[in-house]
Amino acid sequence: MILAAIDIGSNAARLLISEVVQSNNSKPSFNKLNLVRVPLRLGFDVFETNRISQEKISMFTECMKAYRHLMNTYRVQALSACATSAMRDAKNSNEIIKHIEAETGILIKVISGDFEANLVYENHFADNLDKDKSYLYIDVGGGSTELSFFSNQALCFKQSFNIGTIRLLKNKVNTPEWDDLKNSIKKITQGQKEVVAIGSGGNINKVFSMSKRKEGKPLAFDLLQEYYKELSPLSVTERIEKYNLREDRADVIVPALQIYTRVMQWANAREIYVPKIGLSDGLIKHLWNELQQNQPALKT
Repeated sequence: MILAAIDIGSNAARLLISEVVQSNNSKPSFNKLNLVRVPLRLGFDVFETNRISQEKISMFTECMKAYRHLMNTYRVQALSACATSAMRDAKNSNEIIKHIEAETGILIKVISGDFEANLVYENHFADNLDKDKSYLYIDVGGGSTELSFFSNQALCFKQSFNIGTIRLLKNKVNTPEWDDLKNSIKKITQGQKEVVAIGSGGNINKVFSMSKRKEGKPLAFDLLQEYYKELSPLSVTERIEKYNLREDRADVIVPALQIYTRVMQWANAREIYVPKIGLSDGLIKHLWNELQQNQPALKT
């Protein structure tokens, strides 16, 4: 079965098309056929004005039209399209959703932060790691950071915090919000087994690529701190030239590193795994489970 997921974030919109294969009672195999990313950057409007501008709406619409054509080409059988922090905050999100559906037939659901955290966890990466450790999933986006804590073979905690890379660039994160994040992490990790981080999001994947680490091996907390110290003083242009970054990555990578290192520091996590998982992967798995349970899914 060919499934698709659209993740409309504060920084970019991603389309993931996957083929799901399952024989008899075996576990399903999820094979990526295509992954497309468009930097719509909705958060730059929303976190400044609480609305998405007409220019961004036009870009958004054209992006969804392109995604519709691509899904038609792949003969996608079911779709889940979800929007996160920027669309949660935008006062005109409902009218945009109606406009997109009318233009493309794509129905977008605005999901809660906690559900977003759950979708990242649904990749179940920690299930295959050392059972004698605890695992903190950290998903950093443009508008929010989602945490899920896994210990003793159980999900103990999941929560979304309105601390994201674009919010930081716009100076929209204040001290009480940082304190809430810090206190929550310290509370959930206190007295637990050694904590290892699991990172998702475009920025941590880029850092992993820059590190030249072998796939499957974790990054050290100290290395992330070194990257943060090295990149912070540079201008966006200097980051682009020195590290061959796209502009829409060069400006957000520093606030992303700030979030990852703070979370890891407060959790006393010395390592972070960076599997190639994200919200769109979780959406695909969630959609597949819905279809298997004969629950209503978003058809294409």
